[in-house]
Parts: sequence; structure tokens; C-alpha cells
Amino acid sequence: MADAATILHADLDAFYASVEQLLDPSLRGKPIAVGGGIVLAASYEAKAFGVHSPMPGWKAKELCPELIFVGGHFDQYSHFGDAAIKILGDFTPLVERISIDEAFADVAGTEHLFGPPATIAATIRRRVRDELGLAISVGVARTKHLAKIGSQVAKPDGLVVVDPAHEIEFLHALPVELMWGVGPVTREKLAGEGISTIGQLAQTSSGLLARLLGPAAGDKLAALAWNRDARHIVADRRAHSAGAQSALGRKPAVEAVFRPALLHLADRIGSRLRAKLLSGRTITARVRFADLRAVTRSLTLPAPISATSTLAEVAEELVRGALADHRDERFISLLAISVGHLERQPILQLELPLGLGDEKHRPGTRRGAARWMADKAVDKVRDRFGWDAIGYGPVALDKARSVPDAFRELAEKEL
Repeated sequence: MADAATILHADLDAFYASVEQLLDPSLRGKPIAVGGGIVLAASYEAKAFGVHSPMPGWKAKELCPELIFVGGHFDQYSHFGDAAIKILGDFTPLVERISIDEAFADVAGTEHLFGPPATIAATIRRRVRDELGLAISVGVARTKHLAKIGSQVAKPDGLVVVDPAHEIEFLHALPVELMWGVGPVTREKLAGEGISTIGQLAQTSSGLLARLLGPAAGDKLAALAWNRDARHIVADRRAHSAGAQSALGRKPAVEAVFRPALLHLADRIGSRLRAKLLSGRTITARVRFADLRAVTRSLTLPAPISATSTLAEVAEELVRGALADHRDERFISLLAISVGHLERQPILQLELPLGLGDEKHRPGTRRGAARWMADKAVDKVRDRFGWDAIGYGPVALDKARSVPDAFRELAEKEL
């Protein structure tokens, strides 16, 4: 780890809602939410009433009767996000983008050009405000983990520079939910043991953390609680997996809901994989229940796949298994699929019919080859006439109450 605080984490404030307020000045200063049936993003004025994503629209209206819903300008989100990250690139080539509206940057080698890290961070914030009309919060620290926490503490529209001499004092006073990897479920588990601050987590025995969170997660959080984070900035990082998810609101945990939804997700992922001539071996499905608890199931195949129908079938098997293990859960709120262990597969290798037990998922069988040809035909039609020109079957997502495809695309990393 570096001795000086040279890592920046820049995060655009209430990004989607802020863009909407920028595009429509009449919305400025008012509580707004992007979405409809589900809150995709909320302005700070709406957050003050407790509105957040992914909250159902009816609940958001109960909390804030004056809430204004807007549909979303998804092309503008990409434009403004790209422009903000480009400003970071003007100060260092070491920029690691982790989402559409946030990125890390290491300025250790450019201080002689632009000044100390705090000055660079302040200049970035000023340029984003002047050139784009948006607010961006920046954290500056010695590690990636602490820089990200610093940007959260800086919100809204602020700058926090964590002095290496006082970083543990700064870190240990903060709530555990600011840590990378501490979501609602982990926070509740820690709270059950009276652990609410990062300092309390740091003083917790490794045995207790292992029992609560598992050995790997417990060790990771314990290290981060003492700011032990050796990760470096990785510019132009290639994704090791491809994924997509759908927030469903509150839907019955039945096949009529999850099967078409998984087909829709597999369609999104499969088309992206094939466009990059990639296939993957490990399929992971995630199911989130109505109380926001989530379970995942994975399967590693002997041969990499990218066929939409095959991805959907594997995901369905995994989701059925997850639901069978949680029969008391009657509603689901989110489904997700990811494909890992990606391999480049420019051609399809045909296989002889040997009667193997896993042949139904192998891409080179007669069935797999037929699916490959059908996918290629669908991809060509979409390339020429657009995504909506052709599809694989009925989509269970109620468009008025689900996350629009354009919004999901923004969260899907480039391969």
C-alpha cells in the first residue's frame, strides 16, 4: 500500500435524478424519483423523506406525497457519465471505472503536473460542476476502500481527504454499512451482536466473524476495518463475467413469473456474449425475496455456453433449486443471472452424439448447434432492425412496474 493519500474515488451525487433536474429546471429543488412502479433513483429532496431504490412506487408516494415520478432519459445518463469519467482521465491515465457514475483514479504520478491530490480532487469537482452542471463527491485516501468511504462521507457535493496519520481514527468512528460488502443482511447480522461501527467490527474476534459471515467474508471485513487493502487501480480492466438483473417489485415465487423473466435476462446476457465471441462455463442465479434477503446458486458446466435458451434453462434449474430450499418464501423481488469463467469462442465445435448425461447443455450437440444458428439469426435481425424487432418468447416483466431495459443496460459492464 502507498504511504501517501493519492487514490481518488469520485461519485456523481444522486446521478440519475440530478440529470433529470438538470434537463428540466422546473424539477430542481423538488422531490423526484426516476421510475414508476419501482423507484430506480431518487433526488436528495426525496431521500429526505426516506425514498430510496428499489422501493415500490406506492410506498414512495406514501412517504412523500409530493414525489414526482419521471420516466428517465437513459441516453443522457450515458452521455453525462462518460463525460464525467473523461474529466478524471485528464489528470491521470490510471482510472478504473466501476459503474456509470463512479470511478477510482490514482494521481501519484501526476502531482508534479497538477498539484497535490486534494488540489486535483477540487479541480475535478469544479470542472464537473462548470462543464456538466452536476455535483460530484470525491474521497481521497491511501487505499481504494477508504477512498470510497471518504466519498460517501463527503456526500452530498463534498470532498473528504483522509490523512494517513489519522485514517484509523476516521474509519473506526463510522457505521459498518459504509464498508464495501456490508449490505442489509450483513448489517443485521452484525447488529445482532451489537456491532454497529467499523471500530467495533475491528475489535471483534475472528471466530465470531467467521460464525456470523463465513471465514472468507469475515477475514475480508476484518482486514478492511483496519484499512488493509492492497488492491491497485486497474485501468481498462476486462470483465471476468457478464450479468443482468431485474427488480420485480413484489411478485409471487411461481414459474409463471420467474421463467419468462429469466429468459429475458438470458437474452440480454447471451446477446452480449455472442457480440464479443465469448462463452462462459459457470452460471450463477440470484433470487432476492420480499424481505431483501437473497440466495445464490451456481453450476459449472463442462463446456462454455452462450446460447440464450441454454442459459435460461440452466438459470431456471438453479432458481427452482433455490426456491425448493426456501419453501416458506412466497414472494420474490429480484432475479439475476451472471456467467463466469469466460472464454473466447469464435467458432462452434460440433460434437458426436455420445449419450452423455450433460449433452442437453453442450453447445456442440445437434440441439446446441440448432440453438446457435437460431441465436445468430436473431442477432443479425436485431443488428439491422433493432432489439425489439424479434425475441425469444413472452416477457413476464410488467413494463409499467419493472426496471426498463435501458436502465439495466447502464449497469451491465462492457466485456
